[in-house]
This record gives sequence, structure tokens and C-alpha cells, in this order.
Amino acid sequence: MHYIRAFLHLMFGLMLLASVSVTSAQAQGTPPLDPTAALLVELIRVNTSNPPGNEAQLAELLAPRFRALGFEVDIIPTPVAGKSHFIARLRGDGSKKPLLIAAHADVVGVEREKWTVDPFAGVIKDGSVYGRGAIDFKGGMAVFARAALMIAEKKIPLSRDLIFLAEADEEGAPFNTSWLSRDHFAKIDAAFALNEGGWIIKGDDGRAKYVSISTADKSSVQLIVTARGTSTHSSMPQPDNAIFVLSKAMAKLADYETAVQLTASTKRFFSTLAETSVPPMSQYFRDLVSGTAAKAHAADKMISKDPLLHSIMRNTIAPVFLTAGFRSNVIPGSADATLNIRTIPGTTAASMIAELTRVINDARVEVKVAPPSGTAPPTATAAAATMIPESPTSSELYIALEREAKVTYPTAKVTPYLFQAGTDAGAWRSRGIPVFGIYPYAITADELKRMHGNDERVSIESLRRGTEMIYRTLVRVAGKAP
Repeated sequence: MHYIRAFLHLMFGLMLLASVSVTSAQAQGTPPLDPTAALLVELIRVNTSNPPGNEAQLAELLAPRFRALGFEVDIIPTPVAGKSHFIARLRGDGSKKPLLIAAHADVVGVEREKWTVDPFAGVIKDGSVYGRGAIDFKGGMAVFARAALMIAEKKIPLSRDLIFLAEADEEGAPFNTSWLSRDHFAKIDAAFALNEGGWIIKGDDGRAKYVSISTADKSSVQLIVTARGTSTHSSMPQPDNAIFVLSKAMAKLADYETAVQLTASTKRFFSTLAETSVPPMSQYFRDLVSGTAAKAHAADKMISKDPLLHSIMRNTIAPVFLTAGFRSNVIPGSADATLNIRTIPGTTAASMIAELTRVINDARVEVKVAPPSGTAPPTATAAAATMIPESPTSSELYIALEREAKVTYPTAKVTPYLFQAGTDAGAWRSRGIPVFGIYPYAITADELKRMHGNDERVSIESLRRGTEMIYRTLVRVAGKAP
């Protein structure tokens, strides 16, 4: 019996020691995780890889938080089970039209074996949150959501309704915001909107070099290059073998570079880079914008070594699918390559078809627009994009975001920007509603490369500062004047 009594005393002592240790650690103080980072961890742990998306699970995570603070919540299901849009509205006095902040809930898939951490665990490591969507765009969702919730927590009087939208199907289509806007536009109608887009880029010294706020997106058009030849037995090859014809056409496109086309915003962007860079790059940026044709051409070659910069100043051509043949003993009569063309605003599909047809210069090859596909990027078509104006920098939202960016990152230059990819902003811009885009956290060039890649991450400090910047922007635009 005394052995049992001694054992119980020992266990009680150990429990008391553990309790004291925990209390001591709390007193000494490991600081609690930043609220935005904590929310991001939760968002990452809801796997919304698209396909299938499962965005409804994330909506259910967000709903009680917003309802508890007085937001009116709508969860809009799409025709696909488990895929829903989340809308939360905090009422103002209605004297001004609403302000919308939008973030997509879905993420791209992962190559798990190439990650050093579980991509859906929301791992905290070395001062950063790791996981799929940390940058694109669950990190942005966490920042936007926390900023909106802080407005409610602090009971800021509003002259505008504040609408928070967690979008479905941005990475996949077809049930993205274009679908949502067709039947539910009244729920997301606004004076202007904040979305993903421009970048806050850190230099080697850790300080933000520039803040770019996107005022337009490149568009996307899918083109199919079809080569035709004689279909026959594989033992009797003909000179017009369709696969060889297609290969030669693709080789010509591989060696072809589209012309530089600088919009007003990209001119300002590269002029800003000239101010924030050191020689010789600073001079290359100046030459690209205002140098002679020869100097601009030389500058283009140097600047284009950066894939991001290369992409925002021209239409880009990316082969994404190849299709040919159906039996090993048959030479097919046709072969296809699908091209994803990302276009500068103002470019039409017809103009790209004419340009590529001229480059290929082969009567056996046809270039045409691909039929609609559920896997096409969720951007406006090139033809439709020619009708969409760039969001004006004179907008109240742009001015407020620019001001708060300068306060948050005093060493950085702020500039408008043409976003090199695409977003769901077309649902609003096509109706004349300005949309401004930003990834609301400072990141390095290495972190940018991890987006859609492996070990995606964002620093906790960048999340904290970004939340403060967005919160102040919302107060400035939607809050009542004191």
C-alpha cells in the first residue's frame, strides 16, 4: 500500500511541477501569435485546393466570427456541391456606396513530396507562416478579414457598408465572381473594390523598395495552333507529317519575342524602379521608358531576365497542352498545341491570331481561339478586356491606400501597376467599378517565387504591418469623418 501512496505523491509532484512550469512560461512570456497569423493558420488548414475547391468549408469557418461582430452573412452555393461564395456586410449609415474587399478562398494544388513541411498544416517556422495559399491568397484573406473585423470590434462609425467577400473558384472557373455577379450582383455592388494584385517588394536590406497597386490586369486568351498533314501508315512517312509541321511552328514561336507595350501605369512603374534601383539597372529602367529605340531594345534584354518584369511589358506566349496521335502505327492527320496568351489591355484575340500566323508563316498551320473550357484561367477574354478601362489613380480608394502604404513603408515608392496575371476583378471593372489590387504584405523575391510553388510562406511581421495598413485604409475610406 505504501508503494501506491508513494507513487501517488510522486505523480502529484510531477503534475504540480508541470503546472508551475506552464504558469512560469506564460508569465515569462511567449507572446501570443499575431491575430492575423493565427487566422491564416486556420485558413490554410482548410484544404481548398481547386479542384475541387471545397470553399464552403472555409465559409463555415468564417461565418460565426463575422456574425458575432454584427456582420450580415450570406453563403451563396454554386451548382457544384461544396463550392460556395461567402459574403459578410457590415452596415454603415448608407450615405455613401459600399466598399468591397475581396479575396479568393481556393488555392492551387501541391506537389507534397517537394515541400519540407505539411502544406496544409499552417506551420509556424522562422517567423513565417508556411502553407499553400500563404501568399496567394489566404494571407491576403487573413489580412482583409482581420482589418474588417477590427472595424467592427472598435465600433468605427461607417458612412459606407463594408462588404467582405471570400470568392470561390478563382483558380479554376467557371463558378467564380463572373458567375456570382450574374445573379447576385446586388450583394457585391460597390463604389470600388480592393482585391489581390500589386506587390510590396523588399530589397536586400529587408526594407520595402516599392509598393505597387494594380489598376489593371493582363487578360487571358487560349489559342490553338493546329498543323495538318497526310494521315497514313507509320511505315510510310510523308513530308507533311503533322507532328513535324507543328514542331517547326512551335520552334518559330519559341524564338519569337513580342514587342514591348508600355501602358501609362507600367511607364510609371518602371520609372519608379529607376528611382529605387542602383546602376546599371536604374539606367536600363529609364531607357526602357524614355530612351532611344536602340537603348530601349538593349534595356529590354537586360530587364527581361526577370520573368515578372518581362511579363508585364508585353503579350506573353506559353504553350500549355500538346495533342497528337491515337495509335502507334498511324501518322495522325493533325496535331494541336494550346497556347495561353496573357495580353496587355487593348489587345484582341484577332490581333494575336494575325501576329502568330505571320510568325509561323505556314499554310498548313491554323491559329484559332480555343473553345471554352472549365480549366481556363478566370480572366476576362482579350476581346472583352479592350472595353475595360484602367482603374483611375484619382479614386478615393487608391489615394487612401497610397497614403497608408507610405505611412507603413516610409522608404518605399508607391506606384500603379499592371498585374501580370489575372484576377476576378473583371466582374466589377466590366461594370465600370474601379478595382485596386495588392498583396498586402512585404515579401522578398524568393518568397514571390514560392507562390504556386513549394514551401510557400509569408512573414508574421509582414502580416501584422499589412493588417494595420489595410485597417487604416478602410477607416479612411468607409469611416465617418470625425
